[in-house]
Amino acid sequence: MKKILLAPSILAANFFKLGEEVKEVLKFGGDIIHFDVMDNHYVPNITFGPLVLESLRKNNITHPIEVHLMVNPITELLIKQFSDAGATTIIIHPETTFYLEKLIQVIKYYGCKIGIALNPSTSFSVVENFLDQIDILLIMSVTPGLGGQKFLPFIFEKIFYIKEILDRKKKNIILEVDGGITLKNIQKLVLLGVDVIVLGTSIFKTKNYKKTLENFKKFLLY
Repeated sequence: MKKILLAPSILAANFFKLGEEVKEVLKFGGDIIHFDVMDNHYVPNITFGPLVLESLRKNNITHPIEVHLMVNPITELLIKQFSDAGATTIIIHPETTFYLEKLIQVIKYYGCKIGIALNPSTSFSVVENFLDQIDILLIMSVTPGLGGQKFLPFIFEKIFYIKEILDRKKKNIILEVDGGITLKNIQKLVLLGVDVIVLGTSIFKTKNYKKTLENFKKFLLY
């Protein structure tokens, strides 16, 4: 039986009490904290940086934290800062660099798992030559930058296509999906073989995190 993990995205959390929010979703069933970093250049929004992550770690957040870098440019210094702050995974977008292989090696050097994110319009072919070097492939099911968007239906077909290739090539890569995931579409993602599901407003805009996460978890075992 395959275990599928939930990754609450704190982009949708109440920043006034961020530490409490993180602890609460982890207590009630979140497996990974998804940490969206935006710079108002690559995407039209600004969020948080390494100091916020470091603050979470200093307040006894021990679960994995994956840092999703939606910034341009991505520098070695930025990767080092997030690694030093306590990131376990760093996810990058190939559009942000001409030196994707070099950035992959930099992330590896600083001891983090390596993830590549594919925007809805980004072809799988962009990452196909790097499958032996990465740990996670994040499929964006919305346009990155803003929370609360609706899942783009054509992404189901894209996930099916990518999963088929990964299985055929016997690549042990975690397949993750981010954006617009609700109780209405999560079951289809589970059946497609997704490993990690990112949830933002679907958790943080509800009144009862415990009940919400329990409802999502009902779909996760098959």
